[in-house]
Amino acid sequence: MTKATSIKGNLLFWKIAAVFTIVLAMLGLVFILIASRFSSTYYTAAHQQLYGDIAQHLATFTQPIKNGKPDTAVTHDIIHSTMVANPSVEVYLLDTSGNITDFVVPDTTVQIRRVNMAVVKKWLSAKTGERPMGDNPKQPGEPAIFSVAPITENGRLAGYVYAVLASEKQREVLAALNSHLYVRLSASIFFAALVVALIVGLVTFFLITRSIRKTAAVVQRFKEGDYSARIEGTVKGELGMLSATFNDMADVIVSNIDQITATDKFRQELIANVSHDLRTPLSIMQGYIETLTMKKNELSGVDKERYLSVIHASAQKLSALVEQLFQYAKLEANLVTPEKEPFLVNELASDILMAYQLKATERSILLDLDADRNLPRVFADIALTERVFQNLLDNAFKFTPDGGSIRIILSAVTSGVSVQIVDTGIGIAPEDQAYVFERYKQFDKEAPPKKGMGIGLAIVKKILELHHTTIAVASEPGKGSDFRFIIPA
Repeated sequence: MTKATSIKGNLLFWKIAAVFTIVLAMLGLVFILIASRFSSTYYTAAHQQLYGDIAQHLATFTQPIKNGKPDTAVTHDIIHSTMVANPSVEVYLLDTSGNITDFVVPDTTVQIRRVNMAVVKKWLSAKTGERPMGDNPKQPGEPAIFSVAPITENGRLAGYVYAVLASEKQREVLAALNSHLYVRLSASIFFAALVVALIVGLVTFFLITRSIRKTAAVVQRFKEGDYSARIEGTVKGELGMLSATFNDMADVIVSNIDQITATDKFRQELIANVSHDLRTPLSIMQGYIETLTMKKNELSGVDKERYLSVIHASAQKLSALVEQLFQYAKLEANLVTPEKEPFLVNELASDILMAYQLKATERSILLDLDADRNLPRVFADIALTERVFQNLLDNAFKFTPDGGSIRIILSAVTSGVSVQIVDTGIGIAPEDQAYVFERYKQFDKEAPPKKGMGIGLAIVKKILELHHTTIAVASEPGKGSDFRFIIPA
């Protein structure tokens, strides 16, 4: 692993660690706020449970109202004693309408003189854990937990004992205590959570970034030319997907490099073959032209005619080689689009054989067409199909000795018309039959190419692929070859 890769991996580690630390700090603050809220709710509920019956005790064990009026001497002593014992409690006496008739707090601190009786009645009828909050006479608009109990005199309702369980003094004390508590709670929770989570997070991120650093190191090796470098090990999740994707990509790149290397090798073979095949007719033409130029006054008319005939034949051969090369280049570049139409393939084959008849007669080769009756029309490009027949026949003529035979057999099949071109030539070795349709393939590595550039059969394969069909060969050395394919109906 290079130094640059290591630095990048460490930077990623520290960036992730910094982000994780910030997130933990925010989570700690949120946790503290939630904890303080729940602690306040918990304290309120606990206070309500502990002191919710204080008004009932005052109403039961004392007689704060006599003759329909507050007994100030008695109630003040009892209420004062209660507030001394529990400073958080503020006790008020109410009449039946909710008006405050007596209390033991400074008069100036009481802001309202009447409490909501609907809440009082709801409190009296509610279960212990469902009691509502009511009015706070000293702080209007801020509901407070309270306790209330009815006062009866001579069997009749005379008023209520109304005790606020969380007084202003209590809130001041709790605020001071809570401030200190929140500071300690915040510090304890924050640092404990931070230390634990930071250790876990850093270990986790170290393991993650270590995998990333290993991946980066493999990528760097591949970049520097080690095409065998692959990410090893089985990793799940996104890193596993990244590893698998890189390995697949590396395989594709290596495959493409192999294809490019093979293409370059084919190009070199093409150059060698083209150089030889084009050099032969060019040398013949050049030799005869030089002879005609130097001995034009010495040669007879018959010799001149023969020389010109040889030059013309070489020029035709040269033109055919160039045209064949150009045709294959277009097929290889996918620049040829078949213009398909229905036609009778037996008529096309008959016309082609007529064109080759003179050549066959000169070499005593028997040309024969064997076609079934009522063959279906095929759907193909006539010109390209003709090129297929011509290339296969040219190939058959090259390797069939004088006095042999070449047959075209046409038969109807389910998908169209089956075509066979059978010759009695030298045949093809079994180990070479799988390669006869490769471009520029030479089977005899020691012998020079004497039969053309080797792309005639490759052109046949390309044309048939454009028609969504394939070609196959069956051959035996010394007994000839049988090329067969199907033209779609």
